[in-house]
Amino acid sequence: MANQKKVQQNTILDIAEALKLSPATISRALNDHPHVKEKTKNDVLKMAAQLGYRRNNMASGLRSNKTHTIGLIVPRISMFFHAEVITTIQNGLQKYGYNLIICQSNDSLDMEKELTEILLSSRVDGLIAACTLGTTDFSHFDKFLQNGTPVVFYDRVPLNEQKATIIKGDDFRGGYIATSHLIETGCKKIAHISGPLTSNLYQDRSAGFVKAMEQHKLSVNENWVFHQELTHANAREAMRKMFDGDVVPNGLFTDNDTSAIAALEFAREKGIDVPGELKIIGYSNDPRTSIITPAITTVEQFPDEVGKKIVEALINSLKNNTNITDERTVPITIPVQLIRRMTT
Repeated sequence: MANQKKVQQNTILDIAEALKLSPATISRALNDHPHVKEKTKNDVLKMAAQLGYRRNNMASGLRSNKTHTIGLIVPRISMFFHAEVITTIQNGLQKYGYNLIICQSNDSLDMEKELTEILLSSRVDGLIAACTLGTTDFSHFDKFLQNGTPVVFYDRVPLNEQKATIIKGDDFRGGYIATSHLIETGCKKIAHISGPLTSNLYQDRSAGFVKAMEQHKLSVNENWVFHQELTHANAREAMRKMFDGDVVPNGLFTDNDTSAIAALEFAREKGIDVPGELKIIGYSNDPRTSIITPAITTVEQFPDEVGKKIVEALINSLKNNTNITDERTVPITIPVQLIRRMTT
Protein backbone atom coordinates (compact mmCIF):
# COMPACT_ATOMS: atom_id res chain seq x y z
CA MET A 1 0.00 0.00 0.00
CA ALA A 2 2.86 2.39 0.84
CA ASN A 3 4.31 2.02 -2.68
CA GLN A 4 0.99 2.54 -4.38
CA LYS A 5 1.14 5.43 -6.87
CA LYS A 6 -1.32 8.30 -6.63
CA VAL A 7 -3.95 8.07 -9.35
CA GLN A 8 -3.62 10.93 -11.84
CA GLN A 9 -6.88 12.83 -12.17
CA ASN A 10 -8.01 13.77 -15.65
CA THR A 11 -8.71 17.41 -16.40
CA ILE A 12 -10.70 19.48 -18.88
CA LEU A 13 -7.58 19.47 -21.12
CA ASP A 14 -7.76 15.67 -21.41
CA ILE A 15 -11.42 15.80 -22.43
CA ALA A 16 -10.64 18.57 -24.94
CA GLU A 17 -7.82 16.55 -26.47
CA ALA A 18 -9.96 13.40 -26.76
CA LEU A 19 -12.82 15.24 -28.46
CA LYS A 20 -10.67 17.69 -30.46
CA LEU A 21 -12.51 20.63 -28.93
CA SER A 22 -11.24 23.72 -27.13
CA PRO A 23 -10.96 23.67 -23.31
CA ALA A 24 -13.34 26.67 -23.25
CA THR A 25 -16.02 24.65 -25.06
CA ILE A 26 -15.53 21.73 -22.67
CA SER A 27 -15.90 24.08 -19.70
CA ARG A 28 -19.08 25.63 -21.07
CA ALA A 29 -20.54 22.20 -21.82
CA LEU A 30 -19.82 20.96 -18.31
CA ASN A 31 -21.51 24.08 -16.93
CA ASP A 32 -24.59 23.52 -19.14
CA HIS A 33 -24.09 26.77 -21.04
CA PRO A 34 -27.13 27.55 -23.25
CA HIS A 35 -24.95 28.38 -26.29
CA VAL A 36 -23.48 24.88 -26.44
CA LYS A 37 -25.34 22.34 -28.60
CA GLU A 38 -27.03 19.44 -26.81
CA LYS A 39 -25.03 16.90 -28.86
CA THR A 40 -21.77 18.54 -27.80
CA LYS A 41 -22.87 18.57 -24.14
CA ASN A 42 -23.76 14.89 -24.32
CA ASP A 43 -20.45 14.02 -25.99
CA VAL A 44 -18.56 15.95 -23.33
CA LEU A 45 -20.44 14.35 -20.44
CA LYS A 46 -19.95 10.90 -21.93
CA MET A 47 -16.20 11.43 -22.39
CA ALA A 48 -15.91 12.95 -18.90
CA ALA A 49 -17.48 9.83 -17.41
CA GLN A 50 -15.28 7.59 -19.57
CA LEU A 51 -12.10 9.35 -18.45
CA GLY A 52 -13.21 9.48 -14.82
CA TYR A 53 -13.19 13.28 -14.75
CA ARG A 54 -14.15 14.85 -11.45
CA ARG A 55 -15.04 18.50 -11.16
CA ASN A 56 -12.79 20.58 -8.91
CA ASN A 57 -15.42 22.42 -6.90
CA MET A 58 -12.85 24.40 -4.94
CA ALA A 59 -11.25 25.80 -8.10
CA SER A 60 -14.67 26.52 -9.60
CA GLY A 61 -15.68 28.30 -6.41
CA LEU A 62 -12.60 30.51 -6.50
CA ARG A 63 -13.39 31.54 -10.07
CA SER A 64 -17.10 32.19 -9.53
CA ASN A 65 -16.91 33.31 -5.89
CA LYS A 66 -19.58 30.65 -5.20
CA THR A 67 -18.94 27.25 -3.66
CA HIS A 68 -22.54 25.98 -3.66
CA THR A 69 -22.04 24.87 -0.08
CA ILE A 70 -23.96 25.89 3.03
CA GLY A 71 -22.52 25.60 6.52
CA LEU A 72 -24.64 24.30 9.39
CA ILE A 73 -23.69 24.38 13.07
CA VAL A 74 -25.83 22.42 15.55
CA PRO A 75 -25.30 21.60 19.25
CA ARG A 76 -25.71 17.84 18.84
CA ILE A 77 -26.71 15.85 15.78
CA SER A 78 -28.09 13.10 18.03
CA MET A 79 -30.90 15.32 19.35
CA PHE A 80 -34.19 14.29 17.71
CA PHE A 81 -35.33 17.83 16.87
CA HIS A 82 -32.05 18.79 15.19
CA ALA A 83 -31.75 15.47 13.36
CA GLU A 84 -35.17 16.09 11.78
CA VAL A 85 -34.35 19.71 10.90
CA ILE A 86 -31.03 18.68 9.32
CA THR A 87 -32.72 16.06 7.13
CA THR A 88 -35.24 18.59 5.82
CA ILE A 89 -32.55 21.23 5.22
CA GLN A 90 -30.26 18.83 3.36
CA ASN A 91 -33.06 17.50 1.16
CA GLY A 92 -34.31 21.01 0.46
CA LEU A 93 -30.92 22.52 -0.40
CA GLN A 94 -30.01 19.58 -2.63
CA LYS A 95 -32.91 20.45 -4.93
CA TYR A 96 -31.26 23.81 -5.56
CA GLY A 97 -27.79 22.37 -6.14
CA TYR A 98 -26.33 23.20 -2.73
CA ASN A 99 -24.34 20.82 -0.54
CA LEU A 100 -24.53 20.97 3.25
CA ILE A 101 -21.50 20.94 5.55
CA ILE A 102 -22.80 19.74 8.93
CA CYS A 103 -20.79 20.72 12.01
CA GLN A 104 -21.44 19.76 15.63
CA SER A 105 -20.46 22.13 18.44
CA ASN A 106 -21.15 19.59 21.22
CA ASP A 107 -22.69 22.55 23.06
CA SER A 108 -19.19 24.03 23.45
CA LEU A 109 -18.85 27.77 22.84
CA ASP A 110 -15.14 27.38 22.03
CA MET A 111 -15.95 24.71 19.45
CA GLU A 112 -18.71 26.88 17.99
CA LYS A 113 -16.26 29.75 17.52
CA GLU A 114 -13.73 27.43 15.91
CA LEU A 115 -16.35 26.07 13.53
CA THR A 116 -17.33 29.56 12.38
CA GLU A 117 -13.68 30.16 11.43
CA ILE A 118 -13.50 26.85 9.55
CA LEU A 119 -16.70 27.55 7.62
CA LEU A 120 -15.58 31.10 6.87
CA SER A 121 -12.32 29.72 5.44
CA SER A 122 -14.34 27.19 3.43
CA ARG A 123 -16.10 30.12 1.72
CA VAL A 124 -19.60 28.80 2.34
CA ASP A 125 -22.36 30.66 0.49
CA GLY A 126 -24.57 30.76 3.57
CA LEU A 127 -24.59 29.81 7.25
CA ILE A 128 -27.25 28.19 9.42
CA ALA A 129 -26.72 27.96 13.18
CA ALA A 130 -28.44 26.68 16.31
CA CYS A 131 -26.17 28.01 19.04
CA THR A 132 -24.87 26.52 22.27
CA LEU A 133 -26.61 27.02 25.59
CA GLY A 134 -23.69 29.20 26.65
CA THR A 135 -23.69 31.53 23.65
CA THR A 136 -24.60 35.02 24.82
CA ASP A 137 -22.14 36.97 22.64
CA PHE A 138 -22.77 36.30 18.95
CA SER A 139 -19.96 38.48 17.58
CA HIS A 140 -18.12 35.47 16.11
CA PHE A 141 -20.84 35.37 13.45
CA ASP A 142 -20.24 39.00 12.45
CA LYS A 143 -17.62 38.19 9.81
CA PHE A 144 -20.22 36.36 7.75
CA LEU A 145 -22.56 39.33 7.92
CA GLN A 146 -19.76 41.73 7.02
CA ASN A 147 -18.92 39.59 3.98
CA GLY A 148 -22.53 39.68 2.82
CA THR A 149 -23.01 35.97 3.60
CA PRO A 150 -26.60 35.19 4.64
CA VAL A 151 -26.93 33.91 8.20
CA VAL A 152 -29.97 32.07 9.57
CA PHE A 153 -30.23 31.38 13.30
CA TYR A 154 -32.81 28.80 14.37
CA ASP A 155 -34.15 27.28 17.60
CA ARG A 156 -31.42 28.58 19.92
CA VAL A 157 -31.19 32.13 18.69
CA PRO A 158 -29.83 35.53 19.82
CA LEU A 159 -31.92 37.21 22.51
CA ASN A 160 -31.25 40.67 21.12
CA GLU A 161 -31.96 42.00 17.63
CA GLN A 162 -29.62 40.77 14.91
CA LYS A 163 -29.04 41.58 11.26
CA ALA A 164 -29.82 37.97 10.43
CA THR A 165 -32.85 35.80 9.81
CA ILE A 166 -34.20 34.20 12.98
CA ILE A 167 -36.49 31.17 12.89
CA LYS A 168 -37.79 29.89 16.21
CA GLY A 169 -40.59 27.91 17.76
CA ASP A 170 -43.34 29.58 19.77
CA ASP A 171 -41.73 28.50 23.02
CA PHE A 172 -43.70 30.91 25.21
CA ARG A 173 -46.94 29.41 23.94
CA GLY A 174 -45.48 25.92 24.31
CA GLY A 175 -44.79 26.52 28.00
CA TYR A 176 -48.18 28.16 28.45
CA ILE A 177 -50.31 25.44 26.82
CA ALA A 178 -48.40 22.65 28.56
CA THR A 179 -48.89 24.20 32.01
CA SER A 180 -52.50 25.17 31.28
CA HIS A 181 -53.24 21.57 30.27
CA LEU A 182 -51.87 20.28 33.58
CA ILE A 183 -54.07 22.78 35.45
CA GLU A 184 -57.14 21.89 33.37
CA THR A 185 -56.65 18.20 34.20
CA GLY A 186 -56.73 18.97 37.94
CA CYS A 187 -53.11 19.75 38.87
CA LYS A 188 -52.55 22.56 41.39
CA LYS A 189 -49.04 21.70 42.61
CA ILE A 190 -46.93 21.89 39.46
CA ALA A 191 -43.17 21.45 39.11
CA HIS A 192 -41.04 22.61 36.21
CA ILE A 193 -37.73 21.15 34.99
CA SER A 194 -36.21 23.68 32.60
CA GLY A 195 -32.88 24.50 30.99
CA PRO A 196 -30.34 27.30 31.60
CA LEU A 197 -31.86 30.78 31.38
CA THR A 198 -28.99 31.91 29.16
CA SER A 199 -30.97 30.33 26.31
CA ASN A 200 -34.01 31.90 24.63
CA LEU A 201 -35.73 28.49 24.66
CA TYR A 202 -35.88 28.22 28.41
CA GLN A 203 -36.53 31.90 29.05
CA ASP A 204 -39.62 31.66 26.84
CA ARG A 205 -40.88 28.28 28.07
CA SER A 206 -40.39 29.38 31.68
CA ALA A 207 -42.26 32.62 31.00
CA GLY A 208 -45.13 30.59 29.53
CA PHE A 209 -45.15 28.34 32.61
CA VAL A 210 -45.29 31.33 34.98
CA LYS A 211 -47.99 33.09 32.93
CA ALA A 212 -50.27 30.05 33.06
CA MET A 213 -49.75 29.66 36.81
CA GLU A 214 -50.47 33.34 37.42
CA GLN A 215 -53.53 33.31 35.18
CA HIS A 216 -55.01 30.46 37.19
CA LYS A 217 -53.97 32.11 40.47
CA LEU A 218 -51.62 29.31 41.44
CA SER A 219 -48.36 29.96 43.28
CA VAL A 220 -45.02 28.74 41.93
CA ASN A 221 -43.03 26.66 44.40
CA GLU A 222 -39.45 27.69 43.69
CA ASN A 223 -38.20 24.45 45.26
CA TRP A 224 -39.86 22.63 42.37
CA VAL A 225 -38.37 24.78 39.61
CA PHE A 226 -35.03 23.63 38.16
CA HIS A 227 -32.85 25.37 35.59
CA GLN A 228 -30.18 22.90 34.55
CA GLU A 229 -28.74 20.95 31.64
CA LEU A 230 -31.61 18.75 30.52
CA THR A 231 -30.00 15.34 30.89
CA HIS A 232 -31.52 12.07 32.05
CA ALA A 233 -29.37 12.06 35.21
CA ASN A 234 -30.19 15.67 36.14
CA ALA A 235 -33.92 15.01 35.73
CA ARG A 236 -33.76 12.00 38.06
CA GLU A 237 -31.88 14.07 40.64
CA ALA A 238 -34.51 16.81 40.40
CA MET A 239 -37.24 14.20 40.92
CA ARG A 240 -35.45 12.84 43.97
CA LYS A 241 -35.36 16.33 45.51
CA MET A 242 -39.03 17.01 44.74
CA PHE A 243 -40.28 13.75 46.21
CA ASP A 244 -38.01 13.75 49.27
CA GLY A 245 -40.61 15.29 51.54
CA ASP A 246 -44.23 15.27 52.68
CA VAL A 247 -45.49 17.85 50.16
CA VAL A 248 -44.96 16.69 46.57
CA PRO A 249 -46.11 17.93 43.15
CA ASN A 250 -49.02 16.34 41.26
CA GLY A 251 -48.05 17.85 37.91
CA LEU A 252 -44.72 18.13 36.09
CA PHE A 253 -43.77 20.08 32.98
CA THR A 254 -40.31 19.32 31.57
CA ASP A 255 -38.67 21.38 28.83
CA ASN A 256 -37.53 18.31 26.88
CA ASP A 257 -38.70 14.74 26.43
CA THR A 258 -35.52 13.17 27.84
CA SER A 259 -36.38 14.70 31.23
CA ALA A 260 -40.00 13.56 30.94
CA ILE A 261 -38.89 9.98 30.26
CA ALA A 262 -36.50 10.10 33.22
CA ALA A 263 -39.31 11.44 35.43
CA LEU A 264 -41.63 8.64 34.32
CA GLU A 265 -38.97 6.03 35.08
CA PHE A 266 -38.43 7.53 38.54
CA ALA A 267 -42.17 7.52 39.24
CA ARG A 268 -42.47 3.87 38.20
CA GLU A 269 -39.56 2.86 40.46
CA LYS A 270 -41.04 4.73 43.44
CA GLY A 271 -44.54 3.39 42.93
CA ILE A 272 -45.97 6.81 41.98
CA ASP A 273 -49.01 6.30 39.76
CA VAL A 274 -48.93 8.22 36.47
CA PRO A 275 -51.26 9.90 35.68
CA GLY A 276 -53.23 9.18 38.88
CA GLU A 277 -50.83 10.77 41.39
CA LEU A 278 -48.53 12.63 38.98
CA LYS A 279 -49.22 14.00 35.51
CA ILE A 280 -46.23 14.59 33.19
CA ILE A 281 -45.75 16.68 30.03
CA GLY A 282 -42.54 16.78 27.98
CA TYR A 283 -41.43 18.89 25.02
CA SER A 284 -40.40 18.04 21.43
CA ASN A 285 -42.51 14.99 20.54
CA ASP A 286 -39.51 12.69 20.45
CA PRO A 287 -40.63 9.30 18.98
CA ARG A 288 -39.73 7.62 22.28
CA THR A 289 -42.64 9.42 23.99
CA SER A 290 -45.20 7.58 21.85
CA ILE A 291 -43.84 4.07 22.42
CA ILE A 292 -43.06 4.20 26.14
CA THR A 293 -45.77 3.02 28.58
CA PRO A 294 -47.68 5.09 29.43
CA ALA A 295 -47.17 7.25 26.34
CA ILE A 296 -46.08 10.77 27.30
CA THR A 297 -48.01 13.96 26.61
CA THR A 298 -45.70 16.42 24.89
CA VAL A 299 -45.42 19.56 22.75
CA GLU A 300 -44.89 19.18 19.00
CA GLN A 301 -42.30 21.59 17.53
CA PHE A 302 -42.76 20.69 13.84
CA PRO A 303 -39.05 20.34 12.93
CA ASP A 304 -39.92 19.64 9.29
CA GLU A 305 -41.62 23.03 9.04
CA VAL A 306 -38.63 24.71 10.71
CA GLY A 307 -36.30 23.12 8.15
CA LYS A 308 -38.50 24.22 5.25
CA LYS A 309 -38.58 27.82 6.47
CA ILE A 310 -34.79 27.84 6.81
CA VAL A 311 -34.32 26.62 3.22
CA GLU A 312 -36.93 29.06 1.93
CA ALA A 313 -35.27 32.06 3.59
CA LEU A 314 -31.77 31.07 2.51
CA ILE A 315 -32.61 30.21 -1.10
CA ASN A 316 -34.64 33.39 -1.49
CA SER A 317 -31.53 35.38 -0.58
CA LEU A 318 -29.10 33.37 -2.68
CA LYS A 319 -31.39 33.16 -5.69
CA ASN A 320 -32.02 36.90 -5.82
CA ASN A 321 -28.39 37.70 -5.01
CA THR A 322 -29.53 39.75 -2.05
CA ASN A 323 -28.38 39.63 1.53
CA ILE A 324 -31.14 38.79 3.97
CA THR A 325 -28.97 40.27 6.72
CA ASP A 326 -29.08 43.83 5.35
CA GLU A 327 -31.72 44.88 7.87
CA ARG A 328 -32.86 43.79 11.29
CA THR A 329 -35.56 41.23 10.66
CA VAL A 330 -38.65 40.15 12.56
CA PRO A 331 -38.25 36.56 13.80
CA ILE A 332 -40.21 33.87 11.96
CA THR A 333 -42.15 31.95 14.60
CA ILE A 334 -43.25 28.35 14.03
CA PRO A 335 -46.46 27.36 15.90
CA VAL A 336 -46.40 24.51 18.42
CA GLN A 337 -49.10 22.01 19.37
CA LEU A 338 -49.97 20.00 22.47
CA ILE A 339 -49.99 16.25 21.84
CA ARG A 340 -52.07 14.64 24.59
CA ARG A 341 -51.26 11.08 25.54
CA MET A 342 -51.61 8.82 28.58
CA THR A 343 -49.49 10.69 31.17
CA THR A 344 -52.16 13.39 31.55
